[in-house]
Amino acid sequence: MAESGAVIGADGRARCPWGAGPADYTRYHDEEWGVRLHGDQALFERITLESFQSGLSWLTILRKRDAFREAFAGFDPARVARFDETDRARLLADAGIVRNRAKIDAAIRNARAALDLDRPLDELLWSFAPDHGDRKRPRALADVPATTPESTAMAKELKRRGFVFVGPTTCYALMQATGMVDDHLADCWRAC
Repeated sequence: MAESGAVIGADGRARCPWGAGPADYTRYHDEEWGVRLHGDQALFERITLESFQSGLSWLTILRKRDAFREAFAGFDPARVARFDETDRARLLADAGIVRNRAKIDAAIRNARAALDLDRPLDELLWSFAPDHGDRKRPRALADVPATTPESTAMAKELKRRGFVFVGPTTCYALMQATGMVDDHLADCWRAC
């Protein structure tokens, strides 16, 4: 292990410790996490998956992502917003996803809230991205916060607009996953 907390993978690359685990994590770490992501549908997918992750391992969600995409109509907010009791029953019976009624209901409610926004979801979410200016890259996982003032403000605004299951920790995870913040450790090969 390097002094910074990065871990050297089998391929010789230094990674954030969590990204050097199972192959699913390594791919996600190397190809997606911290990469700037835009688009209402793509961001709706991420906020939904982050909400489903609450209380679970991200690896669980990552491994079920394809099933989630199929079950939730490719995360098209307009289609998900039209889900009814038949769809709820279908989702609760789908072993390929996390079958939690409150989280399923939250996904449907959040799709409806996304459609009710006065501006694109992409624009709203990215309005909370912090100015990276002189921000120092974390040297160890202990240096990575669970929440920030920006994620707290995002959660508050989303809740005001009718979203649920979007607390400050979930919002910060969303910010990390979509490149609004880049928390790759200083010695990670992905550090920019």
